[in-house]
Amino acid sequence: MAEVSTFLDTRRHAVVTGANKGIGLEICRQLASKGVTVVLTSRDEKRGLEAVCKLKKEGSAAPSGEVIFHQLDVTDSTSIDSLVEFVSTRFGKLDILVNNAGIGGIIIDFQALTSAVERVGGWPTDEEEWKTMSTQTYKLAVECLETNYFGAKRVTEALLPLLQQSSSARIVNISSDLGLLQNIPGESISYALGDIENLTGNRIEEILKKFLEDFQQGQLAAKGWPETISAYKLSKVALNAYTRLLAKEFPTFIVNSVCPGFVKTDITSNNGLLSAPEGAEGPVHLALLPETGSSGLCFFRKEVCSF
Repeated sequence: MAEVSTFLDTRRHAVVTGANKGIGLEICRQLASKGVTVVLTSRDEKRGLEAVCKLKKEGSAAPSGEVIFHQLDVTDSTSIDSLVEFVSTRFGKLDILVNNAGIGGIIIDFQALTSAVERVGGWPTDEEEWKTMSTQTYKLAVECLETNYFGAKRVTEALLPLLQQSSSARIVNISSDLGLLQNIPGESISYALGDIENLTGNRIEEILKKFLEDFQQGQLAAKGWPETISAYKLSKVALNAYTRLLAKEFPTFIVNSVCPGFVKTDITSNNGLLSAPEGAEGPVHLALLPETGSSGLCFFRKEVCSF
């Protein structure tokens, strides 16, 4: 019996949000192949169960690894509570949390995007072009922040007690190179979000509230906010800032954010330079960092980059 208990104590358990397709699904596949028991979560129960079934048919998990499903809507506190209860009852701890669930916050003319990607050979960076091939609304902006930032924050904070039961807690926040501080035109905004010594969770929320107010009033450019893909950029900058706060507050955890690269997924209408398995490599690398691994950093794939 002692040998069994030791084995159970050393098994790693992970939760991956927004994991029924794309990068999230590949993260589950790769973690399971390393012997991790993974809870694949999805807002849509049918799609989530189909994703788990697909992985099982492929035989993706190693003998000691497993992928199981639990429904999760990161914007719904009842759904989050249900996940926490499931993980607590089933495992009693959590070792790895990957906050992957996210939405774009804009309506994209995918035909125009495909043409632009083919023309420039990568992600289009022309702001004027983005104004013509994307549409953003206040409603979409609210939904984007609610999912990408507040959703990730709620899930993390709800699971913190279970992460504290782990001897090797890892939190990986899926970010984007669009969420780097260099994409925020306003110097005071950029400085406030990058000032980790004085930044607080309340301050991040105040900044996001001001962003939405200025968005609603048509004052993005005038007030120093990004004019295109605005809510998505702010949500990821805020998530990066939150990553640094978590790393400071929980020094025994290893907490990092990662830009997977320009990956072919539904959110880009399968435009990209990397496949979903390639995009998952960075997050999986961070999820499995050894005890000596760095914390409170931002990575581009597997390399450290500037916030």
